[in-house]
Amino acid sequence: MRVVIAEDSVLLREGLTRLLTDRGHDVVAGVGDGDALIKTITELADRDELPDVVVADVRMPPTHTDEGVRAAVQLRKAHPGLGVLVLSQYVEERYATELLADSSRGVGYLLKDRVAEVREFVDAVVRVAQGGTALDPEVVAQLLGRSRKQDVLAALTPREREVLGLMAEGRTNSAIARQLVVSDGAVEKHVSNIFLKLGLAQSDADHRRVLAVLTYLNS
Repeated sequence: MRVVIAEDSVLLREGLTRLLTDRGHDVVAGVGDGDALIKTITELADRDELPDVVVADVRMPPTHTDEGVRAAVQLRKAHPGLGVLVLSQYVEERYATELLADSSRGVGYLLKDRVAEVREFVDAVVRVAQGGTALDPEVVAQLLGRSRKQDVLAALTPREREVLGLMAEGRTNSAIARQLVVSDGAVEKHVSNIFLKLGLAQSDADHRRVLAVLTYLNS
């Protein structure tokens, strides 16, 4: 896996680099602001060396507001196949929504505390690089909490909402079954009901798993 890291804290940037390289991944560049990130990815793309995934802080210089996520959104529009995993100190719904609104594949949003859980963090980076989704449970909880106000999700049962939250964290049906201590068949039934109630067509099942969580964004 080829990775570019965008983080203005040199200590954290070096720490992330070490975590990934120790596990056999190739960190091809590390930058400290949004402009440098865009420039680096553009240069790599021009050489046909686009990385698999970018790991970027939401807030970077010069204003430390939204430079990182704005760069991530711009890069995803320019390079739809590029995975983007953003890190944030707190759950910021506006930034999560902005990042997730345009596409459902190869996106991640994790709180920085999750980096301390090394195995989960590396698994999340790999999942995003492979076109999957990695949403922090706290992000999922806030987004789903907000989405319950939308009529589009009103038909879901509490158990279906619980399954939906675990789907958004990137869990497989088997993993959800273990978490909820139910059978795989029960989870499959819940997932089918979620798709049906949200009006998600049967084409492209992989996309439906993410769209089920993000449907409220278009409501």
